[in-house]
Order: sequence, then C-alpha cells, then structure tokens
Amino acid sequence: MTDSGPASLPAADRPETAARLRDALLAASFTADGLLDLLGAPAYAALARSETVPALRATRGDTPLETLVRLFLLQQPVPHARVAAVLPADEALEACWLTRVGADEVAATVDVRPYGGPGGEDWFIVSDLGCAVGGAGGIGQRDEGVVLGVGGASTTLAGITVRTPVDSALDLGTGSGIQALHAAQHATRVTATDVNPRALHITALTLALSGAPAADLREGSLFQPVSDDETFDLIVSNPPFVISPGARLTYRDGGMGGDDLCRSLVRQAGERLNEGGFAQFLANWQHVAGEDWQDRLRSWVPRGCDAWIVQREVQDVTQYAELWLRDAGDHRGDAADYQARYDAWLDEFEARKVKAVGFGWITLRRTGSAEPVVTVEEWAHPVEQPLGDTIRAHFERLDYLRAHDDAALLDSHFRLTAEVVQEQVGLPGAEDPEHVVLRQHRGMRRATKVDTVGAGFAGVCDGTLSAGRILDAIAQLMGEDPVVLRDRTPAQIRLLVEQGYLEPAR
Repeated sequence: MTDSGPASLPAADRPETAARLRDALLAASFTADGLLDLLGAPAYAALARSETVPALRATRGDTPLETLVRLFLLQQPVPHARVAAVLPADEALEACWLTRVGADEVAATVDVRPYGGPGGEDWFIVSDLGCAVGGAGGIGQRDEGVVLGVGGASTTLAGITVRTPVDSALDLGTGSGIQALHAAQHATRVTATDVNPRALHITALTLALSGAPAADLREGSLFQPVSDDETFDLIVSNPPFVISPGARLTYRDGGMGGDDLCRSLVRQAGERLNEGGFAQFLANWQHVAGEDWQDRLRSWVPRGCDAWIVQREVQDVTQYAELWLRDAGDHRGDAADYQARYDAWLDEFEARKVKAVGFGWITLRRTGSAEPVVTVEEWAHPVEQPLGDTIRAHFERLDYLRAHDDAALLDSHFRLTAEVVQEQVGLPGAEDPEHVVLRQHRGMRRATKVDTVGAGFAGVCDGTLSAGRILDAIAQLMGEDPVVLRDRTPAQIRLLVEQGYLEPAR
C-alpha cells in the first residue's frame, strides 16, 4: 500500500521508518507490561476506559517511557529535544508520525497503543487520535470516517478465533487491523478489506509497527473486494453490526436495514470458505415479535456449513438505543436533538416489530457432510478466554458424533474432560439430591443438570470400559432392564459429548 492516505496520517510505504520506531519503542519498554509497571493497575485500567487523568499524573517525570506515554497515548505536546533523545524524531516528522507544535514541541498524529499478543508478542495498535478504545465508549461527535482502536468487541473476536495454521485468512472490515495482525501469526496470506480507505492505511501502519508481514489490503464493503473464485481457510469480521436508523458512523453502522448486514455477511461466507474452513463473526440480531430468535438465526446459516451461534447478551430497544446514542456523544448535545434521535431509533424498531436486540458470536465451519449441525443457544455467563481451542474442539466433536450411530456410540470409550466437577443439590439431610449438576471450570464453563444415570455414567468414565458396559453395570445396580437403558441413554451421552463434558478416549 502506498502513501495515498489522508495527509494527517503517517506514511504507510516506509517500512524502514516503522522498524526504527518499533526498535525505539521497545528499547524504552513502551509495551503492555512496561505501561502496567509505570502507571500501576488503576491508571492502566483507566486508560482502557479512555480516562487519562491518572496516567497524566503518573507521567510527570522525564524518563523515556514517560515521554512516549505522553506523546502517543495521552496526545500531549512534548519538547522536540526530549523526543529526539528517545526515538528518531526528525525521521518521524518527515514520515508524519509526528507534527510540529509551536516553536520547539512535537505531537503525535496518531494514537499508538501497546498490545500484548497471545504468545507474549509486543505489538502496537494504531488508531485515530482520541479513538484508541473501540466500541461503545462515548467516542463523541467525530467525523464518520474515524478509525477506532482496540475495544471489548475486538478482543472478544480475537479470543474466540480458531488459531490453527492456515494458508489463507480474510479480515472483513479490518478497522485498525487487530484481527489481521492476529491472523498474520498463523496464516500464510492475509487479506483485509474495509469500506474506509483510512482504515486500510492505519491497518498497514499497525502491521508495520508490530513487525508483522504486510497484508493484501482492499477497499470495499464486506465481500465486494473479493473475486468470485477466491476462497479462504479462515474468515473473521467484527462488522459494523449496530442496528440503527441510518448510517452516521462508518465504524459501527452498516447502512442496511435492521440486521440485514449481519445476515448477508453470514449467508455469503459459506461459498467463500474452503472445506473445513472457519468463518467467525460478532453480530447483533433482532428479536422480532411473533418470531423465535433462534429460528431467525438458523435461517442465516448457509448450506453446507455447521454452525455454532451463542447469544451472549440481550437488551431491550430502549437500552440498546441509549447505548449507541451515548457512543455517538448525542447525550452531551442539545436535549431536543437527543430526543429526536432517540425517537428515530424507537420508530425504526417499532416499524420492524423489534422488541429487543441480541449480541453474540457466530461460527461457521464448511463441512462436506450432507447433514450439517446448527446449534443456537444462549449463554450469558463468564467464559474462559481465549476460546479458540474450545470452539475448534466443539466442531471436532460434531464430526465424531456424526460418524457414530447409537450402536457405535455404545461401543465407544469415553473419559470425563479435565476440571469437570459434580455437584449435588438438595435439602440438608435429604437422603437423595433433588438434582445433580455437572460443571465445567474451563472453556465455556457450562453447567448442566443430569439424571441419576447420567451422573453415574459420567462419574465412572475413565476410558477403561465401553459406554455399553458401563450402562449394563448401572442397570444391574438400579434393577433396570439393560436393553431399555441402552435404548434411552445415547441421547444423553451425545449431549454430554457435544457440550464437552465427555471426550472420546480412543
């Protein structure tokens, strides 16, 4: 990518300058760990909320690290001589990473924020000034083309993405480039698209400053820049999924009615995936009066794909409208204008019979099976991030279950997965528990009720005996007909395997 972006951005075609800047930043410990050590946990956490006062108080000295924090994170003018002692200031000025302010001070043209990679890498995320924290954080009245940095949605998507080595990866709506940066660690080729040319320019800066390989950057909306015959092993997207009346802000508003953008993105992804490839998205979806929201989402899944869709949160339409009105800073403006915008959101929802909006994750996997499995569920409880391995294992278990009918399942050997515990719930002193719960302490951290047979079965699964022999022993202990027990139990075994409580032992 050439230096064709806006004049206010650093040159994106000078990798040697980015490399020297990177070396200088690392030499000064301008890293995630270095910031935590300098600022302390409270001030460091405040930065993630776009609150700068604690960090300003912690950087009143003149060490190299304090200089860089003031310059790149806090957007404060710093004397040229002080900056030149830390990094190649004149070269940074020439390449537009810095700009002159007054007679003897310089200021940053972009926000540069240290970001720790999953393997301990020291990366740097570039974004527009004042926009380092992405998502609904009260960015305020900004130009519609601003490029945000890392927010909760960005890190969530990065955490759930399956990280197996692949030949090709596609990042749709790349923004500041965080997903492309992650993908570059395990994909031979990375393609990143965005409708906003400024985002592509900043993505190039993020990759260069982080020491990552350059990506194939293409301008256009969603799959538009991708030719019809191009397919990928991994597709990721944190799209502009906000359901809003209009498209005011490029980074969040998709410009399509309702949840059509997310639906279109999911439906089109199937034909862009190689066999066995994954597509993973964050999305909003409408809860429409008279419709089952789960059925609505099932209808989005393209043919030939397994899918796992998890609803993480639901907001009624008033909560949802208020969240994104605050994101745009409308609550700080004229009261009449705020009310009019609020009314517009509610009018839009009323016209579409929308009662609430869901948020969650959508994962597709291209499968050659004639009987794809689509799982749609609600799980609002805490999970263990990163979750990519858990998601990959989920789809591997689907393959296993698809390949084993009930007879084969009963001949199979299973073991309880690590860190699953059994809890018995009942009144104190009761002879028998009211119910038994299996609880995971890893991954999705699920909890599910099981009956006496299910609890007994899971409790003795150590890979030694086949499922059928375990059920025969349980039948003998309970005085039940073993044939009847073998007939009615496979469905429960399948559920425990699918949800990750049991795993095949051989």
